This record gives sequence, C-alpha cells and structure tokens, in this order.
Amino acid sequence: MAKFLVTGGAGFIGSHLVDKLIEKGHRVAILDNLSTGFLDNVNPRATFYRTDIRSEELDAIFENERPDFVNHHAAQMDVRRSVREPMFDADVNVLGSVNVIENCLRHKVKKIVYISTGGAVYGEPDYLPVNEEHPIRPLCQYGISKHTVEHYLYFYGQTYGVRYTVLRYPNVYGPRQNPFGEAGVNAIFIGKMLRGEVPCIFGDGEQLRDYVYISDIIEANFAALECGDGQIYNIGAGIGISVNLIYKELQEIVNYSAPPIYAEPRTGEIRRIYLDSSKARGELGWEPQVDFDDGLRMTVEWFRAHLGAS
Repeated sequence: MAKFLVTGGAGFIGSHLVDKLIEKGHRVAILDNLSTGFLDNVNPRATFYRTDIRSEELDAIFENERPDFVNHHAAQMDVRRSVREPMFDADVNVLGSVNVIENCLRHKVKKIVYISTGGAVYGEPDYLPVNEEHPIRPLCQYGISKHTVEHYLYFYGQTYGVRYTVLRYPNVYGPRQNPFGEAGVNAIFIGKMLRGEVPCIFGDGEQLRDYVYISDIIEANFAALECGDGQIYNIGAGIGISVNLIYKELQEIVNYSAPPIYAEPRTGEIRRIYLDSSKARGELGWEPQVDFDDGLRMTVEWFRAHLGAS
C-alpha cells in the first residue's frame, strides 16, 4: 500500500483516479478547492482537503499526509478563461504548481505525475498526428502555463533529483464530466440533448480533436507511476474526430433529431490536433482500449441514469 495525494481529486478525471487507487488498496488524500470539482465526486474513503494549490496550507497537509506519490491534476483548464484572465491562469497553473512541486521536494515525495495538455501546447500543428518532438507553439495562455510547469519539473529533476513524469492529455470524456462547463463537448452535447435543448457548435464544426475515454486515461496514470521518469508522453488515440461527427453520432445514440446551432469560433482554439502516442506505447506499455463509439454509448448511459432522463 502506498500513500497518494491527488490534486484536483474532486474533479472529473481526478475522482476516477482516486476511486481506482482506493480500489487497489492505496491510501489517498484529495486536495481540491471545488472551483470546478464536486463534493459528490469525493470518495468517502479518501481524506479530503478543501484547499487551493496556491495556499500556504499545503506544507501542513504534506506534513500530515506524508504522501509517497503526488498526482497533480488541479488546474485552471478553461482555454476561454485563460484568454480572458491570463493573470489568473498563470497564478493557478504556474505558481500553484510550483507550490506543489516545492512541497514534494521538501517532504521527499517519491514521484510526481503531472498532467499537461496535448491539445494546447503544440499550437496549429505542422503535421498530424503530433509527436512529442513537434515544436511547442501554444496559441492560448492555458497552453503556455501548462507547458511552463514542464520546464519547472525538468529543473527540479536535474537540480534536486525530483522524480516526475508528464502526461500530455487529449480530450478526455466519460462519466462525471460536467455537462454545464465550458469544456468537454461530449458532456455538454449529451446534457443538452437529454434535456431537450439545442447544442451550439462554435465555428463550422470541422475542428478535429483526439478523444480518449476516461478508463484509458486512468490506466496511463498508473503506467506513469512505474515508468517514464523525467519523460513527457502524449496520451491520445491518434485519430482526429470532428465536432460535427460527434453531434451526428450522439443524435443516433440519444435519438435526438434537432440540428445544432452554429456560432462564431472561439478565440484561442486550435483548428485540428490529434496525438501520436507511440512513445507511450513503447515505454509505458499504454494504448487506448475503448473505441470512441463504445465510449460515447457508455457516457450517454451514465448521463441518462444521473440526469434522470430516458
């Protein structure tokens, strides 16, 4: 049994990771300020701290919990908000993460798994699918702030011997994703369709993204605990799926007939991105197992049960 601290552990992805860690017999503490997470997501067998990653309280929490491993999911993750409020984005994602890393160093944490973004660090790609060698040219403040922390981790690894692995996520989807948030097109569309509302597509709907189901993302996190020290990995399916195609497939699954509303594209969003995860396959032994259509159906089933829709 190991001791884990999961930042953002009340959020969509973090809460699934917490559940799996506890299922495997580990002791888990959650750090989350509930700005985007939910108490309903908190596993009752975990220790929960309603605290911001920027807080000075982290030192006492680390001292109390003495985690062996830290999984750092907590972040300001809204691209649009990063454009509107770049100071806030940098404050949370950069200074908050440095606070986490400093405490990991001070309290001798064995390893950090840091969650970065494969969808926002590369900018508009020169080639597809994008591998880790592609130039880093983020076109939004969110991508900049998440990538900046990768440099901090490299420094702490080289200078102080801090062990870490970086996972650059694709678009993650599945149960518990917030259907009322600014991100997560699948959850937003499903929620609106089940409520009989009409979803909005920003731009022409031909934007391409890489979608990976939540259970596959959790497996990547477990793989990173054992392997990949000092490395950065794309976690993706390597397939670009358009927003229009998602809408069409969800119409069939939900039995929903209304056409979408189209609106102006949003500032800071990439036109097309999907990830080459061959490095993760070769070094972590990871590759996605859940087909996109199957993942969509499982997600719709969960939302039907939890939104009370039929």
